[in-house]
Amino acid sequence: MIDATQIRKNMILKMEDGQLWRVVEMQLITPGRWKAMVQTKLRSLRDNSIKDHRFRSVDRVEQIHLDDVEMEFLYQSGDDFVFMNRETYDQVQLSAEAIGDSVNYLVPNVIFTIEMHEGRPINVIPPTFMEMTVQATELSMKGATAAASYKPATMETGLVVNVPPFVNEGDRIRIDTREDKYLERAK
Repeated sequence: MIDATQIRKNMILKMEDGQLWRVVEMQLITPGRWKAMVQTKLRSLRDNSIKDHRFRSVDRVEQIHLDDVEMEFLYQSGDDFVFMNRETYDQVQLSAEAIGDSVNYLVPNVIFTIEMHEGRPINVIPPTFMEMTVQATELSMKGATAAASYKPATMETGLVVNVPPFVNEGDRIRIDTREDKYLERAK
């Protein structure tokens, strides 16, 4: 148990209802003569809903530590995606809903970090940088300025990223997965 004033962004908290919540935003408020309070925005790890919650400075809350397990994405089986633990060779099937936005980066043989709580997968985190193949892109307009000439490109997984005009179909590019942003051509 920690004091409410020790809550920080990205912590996992177990609330009174037994649910796990990730702290998205946190602000310590000290209004003059009144007691301090902690205003938070929390995201449910069960259904991704968001709620605002205010803690009094004297409140105590349970902080949960998740286990990070490196798993390799193997293949898609119907609506599920199969991951393999690289140490124990155990396989786990996750739905697209459980994977969330990381589904845009599911390329076979890529290593993902899966956050686990009591043996149950909670969150799937892709590598920070990935190389992907451009499946489709528009032709660039001649005479357009360099700043305005970025064009949309669809990757092999369906992810759409803005790329410079010299990138063509079939090219491999590096993408920053935190911002879904083009970085450079793959070497």
